[in-house]
Amino acid sequence: MARYRKILVVASTILAAGLAACSEEKPTSTADSGDPLAQYRANPKYAEFMSGEKMSGYVFASPETQAMQDDDFENPGMLAVQDGEAEWNRVDGAAGKSCASCHGDAAQSMKGVAVTYPKFEPKRGKLASIEHRINICRTEHMQAPELKWESKPLLGLTAYVEYQSRGMPINVKIDGPAAPFFEKGKEFYETRRGQMDVSCAHCHVHNAGRNMGVENLSQGQSNGYPTYRLKWQSFGSLHRRFEGCNQEVRAATYPRGSDEYTNLELYVAWRGNGLKSEAPSVRR
Repeated sequence: MARYRKILVVASTILAAGLAACSEEKPTSTADSGDPLAQYRANPKYAEFMSGEKMSGYVFASPETQAMQDDDFENPGMLAVQDGEAEWNRVDGAAGKSCASCHGDAAQSMKGVAVTYPKFEPKRGKLASIEHRINICRTEHMQAPELKWESKPLLGLTAYVEYQSRGMPINVKIDGPAAPFFEKGKEFYETRRGQMDVSCAHCHVHNAGRNMGVENLSQGQSNGYPTYRLKWQSFGSLHRRFEGCNQEVRAATYPRGSDEYTNLELYVAWRGNGLKSEAPSVRR
């Protein structure tokens, strides 16, 4: 056991050193290393995965991971889409309805919907993600219980709804009633936190394209979520990824579906406005 504890200490020290380097607020273009994103901008292969200076996580993935996402037969996230289709048509609740009872063919009714979320939901008096919206429909129209965050049915339905907008540009709104929640998400993104004393921006803005150990830091875009992540060996939500980032910097986490993570989701989605939706994507 002592040997394993020593390994953990060493690994923790390496992670701390890498994150400490990220905490230096230096621009993406420096005299010593040049622009770490230039290699991606110059590659015509990635043109469809960019929007101006914005770059999808696909750009930073290995060729093997990209190939897995590109082939729907190889993409393990498509299994979640299939689960979601079955859930879409499953009757549940006291009202004796399914999602299809109200919305019909998802390919028509849900096309273009997911790329506008999260958005302000008057009945909640705050933001709602796709997951929240699904549960609102279940409780109000199907008279069925809410689905637990990260459960197979909710992940499946989210993936299925997101899939109907695949290839469409992210287009969230941050004005009107959504504005104060956007500001809260922005504050979260830019606030140092945890024992590592770094913010989301330190990695995904100031150091995007650089390596932290074996990790190639991306811009942290959300246009591929929910995603099959190789590190997890499973399909997961964006809020699960937020939680993982908080854990990596040794910061307090929030429940998946919390106001904190939903506000952050809006800010991150806004950063990627114009990027094409890739859900279900594959990420490392």
